[in-house]
Amino acid sequence: MSKKVMPYKESELGKKEQVKQMFDNISGSYDGLNRVISFGTDVKWRKKIVAFLADKNPESILDIATGTGDLAIAMIGTGAKKIVGLDLSPGMLEVGKQKVAKKKFQDTIEMVVGDSENLPFEDDTFDAVTVAFGVRNFENLEKGLQEIYRVLKPSGHFLVLETSVPTKTPFKQGYRVYTRHIMPAIGKLLSKDRSAYSYLSESASVFPHGEAFNNILDKIGFIGVENKPQTMGVATIYVATK
Repeated sequence: MSKKVMPYKESELGKKEQVKQMFDNISGSYDGLNRVISFGTDVKWRKKIVAFLADKNPESILDIATGTGDLAIAMIGTGAKKIVGLDLSPGMLEVGKQKVAKKKFQDTIEMVVGDSENLPFEDDTFDAVTVAFGVRNFENLEKGLQEIYRVLKPSGHFLVLETSVPTKTPFKQGYRVYTRHIMPAIGKLLSKDRSAYSYLSESASVFPHGEAFNNILDKIGFIGVENKPQTMGVATIYVATK
């Protein structure tokens, strides 16, 4: 990242601790806010990741920064026998566990507290690793990506869904107004934490997206790296292989 963006600028905590605190704070309203802020398109983006992996027939999937488990739950559609959702925030995971239990997916999906930069798994464990809207929250991006590479099986697939910044007019200007002013206001209204949604929009604006992120994945050792812009470039799906 060109600069380190923190959720709570007055806090003396490190980024990792601040991110955990932020997501604990907004866990109860996070799902509803996601639908409102993305106009429901985040559901469509996740379906594309599921469709890609369903063709690969993975037996085991790790979903990092799983939050309330939306992508982990959607991964049932891949036919995987074991899905692990990992997140730093106990508050988000508690919501996720309730959703998993309601759908009776406990035998397939395990939700665990964990640090993306120090994964509690052996080398070459998972057929696929996914991260949706989480890599920009890593305190040390390259360390987190190296950990993902480590736990992924040879020839395993790594998919990232992350916000990005449109480059074409007028979408670029509209995106700037929406993320800088409208999104934080909605966040404050519905979650009572304006700082959280100001952070989410600011962190998206400085995160290396497109070819810049491709180059980082190449550096880690991933092969076959591709980036697929979504919805006029407001998000990007990255696909890579170990």
